[in-house]
Amino acid sequence: MIAESSNATAWEAYGRHHVHRRTALAELDRFDWGWWGTGPGAEVLGDLTGKRVLDLGCGTGRHAAHLVREHGAVVDAIDSSPSQHARARSRYPGLAGLRLVLADAVDHLAHAEPYDVIYSVHGLTYLDPHRALPALADGLKPGGLLCFTTLHTNSAGHGPSTTVAPRPEALPLAGGRTQTVQMWVLTTQLWESLLNDHGLLVERVDTLDAPSDDNAVSYRLFHARR
Repeated sequence: MIAESSNATAWEAYGRHHVHRRTALAELDRFDWGWWGTGPGAEVLGDLTGKRVLDLGCGTGRHAAHLVREHGAVVDAIDSSPSQHARARSRYPGLAGLRLVLADAVDHLAHAEPYDVIYSVHGLTYLDPHRALPALADGLKPGGLLCFTTLHTNSAGHGPSTTVAPRPEALPLAGGRTQTVQMWVLTTQLWESLLNDHGLLVERVDTLDAPSDDNAVSYRLFHARR
């Protein structure tokens, strides 16, 4: 929990930084998992009309709001950072179908009704898989879908680890500064093994590379079903 506690502190500082800067973010015109305007979109989640959905690590809530408005989903959008939660609440004060939740995701899933779909855009990699994956499996209905993106290769070309341990990574802040976070950057094979161990069958993994050759960053998008 030391790494997760460090991440909570970092994301709280991140949110306060953007509140202070009054950072303006446009609404999404499509759902992006990695690089804006590239790769798959919300279609990978299937027909969400009336479906009960959880957004893990929602930040400002833009992805969740997009699914509510454009795909008819009923979304619980959860974040453990009070400053990020405040940003989402100020942005979407009364959007029907969107519930903004300030809580630890694992604690929330222990008491929530199971979801049809759980997704996370870069958020899951900040949680210990040994703590998060059992909660995610239990938090899905039988046959429910889990989709999430994880970092695979960072900007320095440092690839994933074969051990389940966090490592320091830099979280960019507007203005050129960075915040250090702890991330579980694991090989695809290791993620698949961990998911299978908890009753989550991997159906597909997409590679989401940076669109320019001078950027080494690469993500993986996992599709798994309970």
